[in-house]
Amino acid sequence: MQRGSDRLSVHRDDEMKHELQGLLRSGHPTRSEEWHDPEPSAEDDPEVWGGPVVPGNARASLATVRLELARILGRSSFPAGPEELARTLRRKNAPDALVEAVRQLPHRERYATVQQLAETLVRGG
Repeated sequence: MQRGSDRLSVHRDDEMKHELQGLLRSGHPTRSEEWHDPEPSAEDDPEVWGGPVVPGNARASLATVRLELARILGRSSFPAGPEELARTLRRKNAPDALVEAVRQLPHRERYATVQQLAETLVRGG
């Protein structure tokens, strides 16, 4: 008899394996009740699977750049200049290309909102 720190009994473990066999073999949910399945993504959901959103990228629209900056920076980072914003982005582990794009903005500029910063980045400085 095995005595470990298992939370489940052998019978429950076998039962769970049996429940998952259909999913593992078919590659899609096999439940009869639809409400158990995860909801598919909506058309207006941000594209997180395609890598980081970086200004100059083909999929970097104003909305996606603004969303990425707002997600990372938040409201407390403004008003600020490019150097301060680049330091904050680096500290919060933003993609290197985004940090460099902000760092290359004119040093005398100050940005009061994420919108101003995103507009400047998208139109190319």
